[in-house]
Amino acid sequence: MPIMRLKEIRGMSSEERMKKLTELKTELLRLKTMVKAGGTVENPARMKELRKTIARILTIEREQKTGTREAKKGEKKK
Repeated sequence: MPIMRLKEIRGMSSEERMKKLTELKTELLRLKTMVKAGGTVENPARMKELRKTIARILTIEREQKTGTREAKKGEKKK
């Protein structure tokens, strides 16, 4: 299950997204440090989910800055 769904991310303001992004990056860094130090991570799949959620946030932030999402809504699918 994803940490955050797209609907939740899109519903946030840009400042909230950046704050959440910082929190997620910090958590990912902490987990990576634990692994490098030879420790074991309680849930290794959490690292993958963190990376994906970070990518989702960055993608949505980029879409909103460039207006890409609005342009795609107007196109019809074949």
